Amino acid sequence: MKRRDFINWVGLGGIASSLPIAIAACSSQTKTPSSSASKDWQTVGTLAELDKAGQLLVENSPVGPVLVVGTSKAGNLIAVNPTCTHKGCTVAWKAAAKKFICPCHKSEFSVDGKAQKGPADKPLSNYAAKIEGNSIVVKQT
Repeated sequence: MKRRDFINWVGLGGIASSLPIAIAACSSQTKTPSSSASKDWQTVGTLAELDKAGQLLVENSPVGPVLVVGTSKAGNLIAVNPTCTHKGCTVAWKAAAKKFICPCHKSEFSVDGKAQKGPADKPLSNYAAKIEGNSIVVKQT
């Protein structure tokens, strides 16, 4: 092999080995804004929607699935990810019992999302929730 051919192959190998690093650097820059945006307060509905039924279920919000429970008059809102930690069914709020109950396998969760009755043994994820103007906004905690 000639010296010039050897140098060309080494140079080409160096460029090829740097390509994955360059791709990773570019893709991490595109993910940063969306991940920081998900940590901000996001609007999931209106006071009218919440007051109509005492709860607001939003399956495709910017932060993921959200179930907000409460009324605008009470002001103390509860917000959880309504995906059951057992098999992924959507839990329902039972106001009389003050519990979240999974319709699929009857798991029960307390107001703060902690598993009370199995088969689910992990808690529901919580969100911070508040009223801003005429909107309900949530933030991942």
